[in-house]
This record gives sequence, structure tokens and C-alpha cells, in this order.
Amino acid sequence: MFERVESLTARRSASLPRRGRTLLGLAVVAIIAGVVAVTCAAATSRQAAPSFATACGSKPVTLEGYFETGFPDIIDLTKEFTRQHPTAKWHIRQDQFAVITQNAPLTLSGPNPPDLMRLPQVSGLIHDGLLKNLNGYYKQYGWNRFPASQLASLRAAPAGKPRGGGPLWAMGVNYSLTGVFYNKGLAAKIGMKSPPKTLAELDALLAKAKAAGITPIVQFNGGATGGLLFPLQQLMTVYGPPNPINEWIFNKPGANIDTASNLKAADHLQGWIKAGYFNTDANATDYATMMSKFMHGDGLLIFDGDWESGNFDKNMAGKVGFFLMPGLTAKAKHAAMSAPLSYGIAAKAPHADCAAFFLNWVATNPKARQINVAVGGSNPGGPPNLPIPTTRPNSVTAQTLAAGKVVASQNGAMDFIANATGAIYAQSWTPAVQKLFGGQTTPDDVLKTVQSDYEKQVKSGA
Repeated sequence: MFERVESLTARRSASLPRRGRTLLGLAVVAIIAGVVAVTCAAATSRQAAPSFATACGSKPVTLEGYFETGFPDIIDLTKEFTRQHPTAKWHIRQDQFAVITQNAPLTLSGPNPPDLMRLPQVSGLIHDGLLKNLNGYYKQYGWNRFPASQLASLRAAPAGKPRGGGPLWAMGVNYSLTGVFYNKGLAAKIGMKSPPKTLAELDALLAKAKAAGITPIVQFNGGATGGLLFPLQQLMTVYGPPNPINEWIFNKPGANIDTASNLKAADHLQGWIKAGYFNTDANATDYATMMSKFMHGDGLLIFDGDWESGNFDKNMAGKVGFFLMPGLTAKAKHAAMSAPLSYGIAAKAPHADCAAFFLNWVATNPKARQINVAVGGSNPGGPPNLPIPTTRPNSVTAQTLAAGKVVASQNGAMDFIANATGAIYAQSWTPAVQKLFGGQTTPDDVLKTVQSDYEKQVKSGA
């Protein structure tokens, strides 16, 4: 749930990161358990893991990939995989995330299903039998060495709901984090010497930027891409805890997004809209245009994810900073949308075993992990005993990786509210926040409408 100007913008077209993604809550107990498991059983599980020849065969093979436009990391990973294993080639098709969401059922059920596919919300696809159950690979590759929290959002009952437990249906190629990026040059012009520590301080900075003739927030919200969900969900965690939001996303019985704390968040977002803190053309701005505007200095802030960290380090080195959404008080815990960039294997994929080998290679191969950090700007995940590849001190990537540790330590990771059902993003959230930005609805109506749609979609499996 968003998934870069110049070469990156061209590659992404109007891609929508999703992202939403559940981070790596590396609790001490989980780490100790993981280390013990690795120490006592690693030899057995690793010896049993299929080799490339076993998984992919000794003859040339071409894997079919259906990926999201605008994510160079997955393309670089497939190229490196082929470099290390020359008999494995890739034929890749790319689309915007909204298109992938719409096409997923037909693509997975068609005559040429992909071996590996960027996945939208998975409940409906699981219910319809379109995704391969990965439990067998979980055992073969020893994925029990991964922190359980990395895989929780990728698990679901065979009926598709609830999520958070049951068989494994997908894997993350990396694990992303959302927050706020800011232009350091514009920040200096309004006297911003350090990131805000409270929501009130953030509000004051936005007002200063507006008064100085600087667009406070540049955000996409056009077409089928409701980008105002980024600040909305961050505000939800300012006024309330993240766990009820995750329960709603995971379709837990009785979960409700229409709560008093979420209404305060939607009211606050509306206050920013009425104050003129967003670019006036937000409802006509797609993701690529937002990135172009920000990278050309047209706004102080964007609400986005760490998949842009590598882009900023390359094209705006030293000019961009990052901070987690501040709370009501300086001592408030931090929360963030932080979930896996999920990929799955079609139930009828012709090269499923080779695709699973690739997923394991991405998580464990040193070069692959380096690509995920350097190009994707994200935590590579995988077994906790594997080191995170180093990055340049004070870089944007270093800042986002450090922020991820904070969120993990405070148990503040959330999935993205756009992932609650397969239809909720395009059919419910996006039109709702577009109407809110246009002054055609109220915060209360936004939440009530989305909750009503959600209940119908969960019941129907949409």
C-alpha cells in the first residue's frame, strides 16, 4: 500500500505504493527464540532446503512475473538472480497497483498465471483458491527462523479470513515503513531546526509554511489513488492505538473503523484541508506527479514510505529528512504503516518451486539484501541473525531504518487500511477522501460509509 523524477518517475508512471506493510517486531523473546532455533536446528533445516537445481531444474527456465510499476528494487533483484543463476530468466509485466488490484482474479485464474505476482489484499484471492499455499515451502526453507510478526499479515484461514493466522499465502520481498519526508532547505526557511515532537508542533510548522508562501504538504489523491489515506491513518494512531486498526484490517469479528478516536483523526485531516495545507490540485495529482513536485522543491512535506529513501539519497542527497508521525505528547509511542511488500505464487503457476526458491533467496542472499536496502530503501527482513546491510550515516535510508527499529520496539506496526478487503481501497476509501478534500462530505460520513461498505465486502468476500 506506494510504491520515484526523472528516470524513476518514468519507470513508475503513476504507480501507487501500497503499502501499507506489517514490520518486523523483533521482540527480545522472539530474537532469543529465533537464535536458539537457528543454533539448534539450522544445520538440519538448511541441509533440507532445496538447491537451485532441485527447485528450478537444470534446463533453462523463464519465470513469469507480474509486478508493480515504479519499484526498481524487484527488477534489480530479478536481474541479480539471473546473474547468479544464468539458466533462470524473467519475463516481467508491470502495472500500476490499482490496475493489479482490478486484474488480480482474472490474471491468477487465466491460462498463463504468473509464477510470481505483486499482491493486493489477499483474502478474496485465497477464498477463490487462486494463491498457492506456501506452508510446504515454509517447512522446506526453514522460514520458522523468520520473526513471526514478519509473516502474520500474510497468513489467513483457507476461507480467506480472518487474517493474521493460519496458512502462509505470500512473502514480503522487503518490509517498509511510512512516515513524513521533509525538504531541509524549505524547513530552514521557516525555522524548522529539528522534526516536530508533538502534533501541535507539526500543526505550527504547517501554519508557518503556509504563511511563508510554501505549500505545507504535497500529496497525491487523484484518479484511483486515495493518497490522503497516508496522513489519515497516521492521524488515527495519534488519537488512538494501532491494534484496533490492525484488527479491522485483518477482518476480526466486530472490528469497526468508525470510532471516536478515528473521527478525531478525520476531523484533524479536514482541518488541514480547510486551512489550505495541501496542494490545491491534490485530487488531480497522481503519485508520480507528487514525487516530481516534492523533488523540485514545491512542498515542505510528503506523507510517504521508505521505498523512496534510496531515490532521495541518490537524487536529493543531504536535502531530505524523515520523521515518524509525532503524537499528542513528546513521550507518546510511535506507530506507522509498516508491512511487507507482498508477493505470491499463483495456485497453477508452472514454476512455483523456482518462484519459492527466489523468495527465499531474496531474504537470505547477501547481495539481494544489499539491493533491498540500497535500491529499495527498506529493511530486507528474513532471519534476525542476518545483518542489515550497512548504509551511509545520516542518509535518508539510515534515518528510515532507524525509525523502523523505534516502531518495532514500541509495537507500533500497522498494515494499511486500504488492505482491509480487495475492494475497500478503490471503491470506498478513495472516493471518500476525494470527496472530503473537495468539501463534498464530512469526516463522520467518511467513516460511516467506509464501515458500511466494509461489512458488506467482508460478508461477500469482495
